Amino acid sequence: MKHDFKVYLRLLSYLKPFWGIALLVLVGFSINAATEVSVAKLLEYIIEAIQNKDQSFTSLFPFLVVILMFFRGLGLFMGGYFTAVISRNLVFNIRQEVFAKLLRLPSQYYLDNTSGHITAKIMYNVEQLTAASTEALRTLLQQGLITLALLGYLLYTNWRLTMCILIFAPVIGFIISKAARRMRKLSQQVQDTMGDVNHVVQETVNANLIVKGFGGQNYEQERFKQNSLENLRRGLKMVAVQQLNSPVVQLIMSISLSIVMFIALRPQILGDTSAGEFVAYITAAGMLARPIKALTDINEKIQRGMAAAHSVFELLDMPEEKNTGTLTDSLKGDIEFKDVNLIYDDGHHAIHDFNLKVKAGETVALVGRSGAGKSSLVNLLVRYQDATSGQILLDQKPIEDFEITALRTQIAMVNQQVVLFNRTVRENIAYGQLEGASDEDIIAAAKAAYAHDFIMALPQGYDTQLGAQGLNLSGGQRQRIAIARAILKNASILILDEATSALDNESEYFIQRAFDKAMQDRTTIVIAHRLSTIENADRIVVMDQGRIVEQGSHAELIALHGAYYQLHQRNFEEQ
Repeated sequence: MKHDFKVYLRLLSYLKPFWGIALLVLVGFSINAATEVSVAKLLEYIIEAIQNKDQSFTSLFPFLVVILMFFRGLGLFMGGYFTAVISRNLVFNIRQEVFAKLLRLPSQYYLDNTSGHITAKIMYNVEQLTAASTEALRTLLQQGLITLALLGYLLYTNWRLTMCILIFAPVIGFIISKAARRMRKLSQQVQDTMGDVNHVVQETVNANLIVKGFGGQNYEQERFKQNSLENLRRGLKMVAVQQLNSPVVQLIMSISLSIVMFIALRPQILGDTSAGEFVAYITAAGMLARPIKALTDINEKIQRGMAAAHSVFELLDMPEEKNTGTLTDSLKGDIEFKDVNLIYDDGHHAIHDFNLKVKAGETVALVGRSGAGKSSLVNLLVRYQDATSGQILLDQKPIEDFEITALRTQIAMVNQQVVLFNRTVRENIAYGQLEGASDEDIIAAAKAAYAHDFIMALPQGYDTQLGAQGLNLSGGQRQRIAIARAILKNASILILDEATSALDNESEYFIQRAFDKAMQDRTTIVIAHRLSTIENADRIVVMDQGRIVEQGSHAELIALHGAYYQLHQRNFEEQ
């Protein structure tokens, strides 16, 4: 409970910048509350005017009703509009914060969570936060002020009778707290199942060709239906709890009201109460039921928002990538691994006591079967993962001493899976830190990657929109755009991770020449299955299960008749 209170206070702290607008909300709802009490008072005057045949007031009455409705509408508009202003700004601010946090989280977070659940957090859960903050506060202010105004009027008119109504307050409180616990649990489940639904949609959209090619439509439709049904069930349970909550509270209210009416109609109690006063009192007491019902509905909003708040704040409080380094020096390209070990969270030992020195400007090829630890090794160089033990030195300085962005801007990487954005070819080549690159530089990089000719053959050349994931290009073309991006980066360390695996022989021939240009005067680490791409490397390092089994030049390793020789023979036979 104490933890909940802290979370709620933290959520409300986001409303601090809007206190000026909140004052306008308060003014609006105060005007609205005043008109509610005025309705009861107006009834008293009209009944007495009819009894006393007061013609002047009865003529004035229609005019007063219009004025009352005008102010009621004004109050409601002010309160409602300015609450929405706060609410939309709150969602905007928290969404910005969550997105900024996502950009700073370590790679492991993206391995542990599906993209569907991550997007559900930023799209759906953040939206739900407004339920506990602005929506709940709006109802609390609007209906709370009406309740206070009506209760004040009732106490002022006849405090003894009013106490009969208030006796039932603890019973109402107990029912609300019971419903609250149930609603919180259901709300959390609704948010989780929303993540599942999102996940299915994203997987199906991203893998639409596989779904079609393997006739998986019915399976995906069924999976979507099951997850959506689960979401629907939880949502309906929540509605049931909420809808039951209100009638029960209203029933209790009506019992207290009937007791009041029973007592009030005793002649000895009525005494000298006029008919107008009596009708006004009963009207005001009857009007209490509506705001109290609305106040019990607040409960559902608060529980929904609190469940979202827990999930959003849990994300915001996650440890970010370790970035304690301060060095922003330009790298020459010396790399040294000293007794490096990498053990993943699931206990998998990817790199074992690894020792390797790479001189600036040297090209080192890493070969070995799948799962030998080659990709894990290059992930350590760009700090997508941190070594469990041992040391990695760049230019004789520990890798942790470099500021993380400064480090990554000096290492260019071309991966096996090319990532292209839904932007123009030009924007894809000059991405991120390269945004300000001149057209000459972009074209020179594309020419060096042998991409210029096919880019010029596209409908708008360099201004052609590539579409999602650049799927309207062939594998080889996408790969060459990624290589152009790496060449434009002009970093002192170049990592080519399976960079030629998607290419046909002709593309590979061009790209091999592109690589030869790109590799000049920089340290290059090449991971490749196709051994033809690495025969010219200065040194070949053969890995198995995270260890080096042999290293040397192509000719030396062939003469050894060891692991490399076997890999080479197998590869040669395949080709």
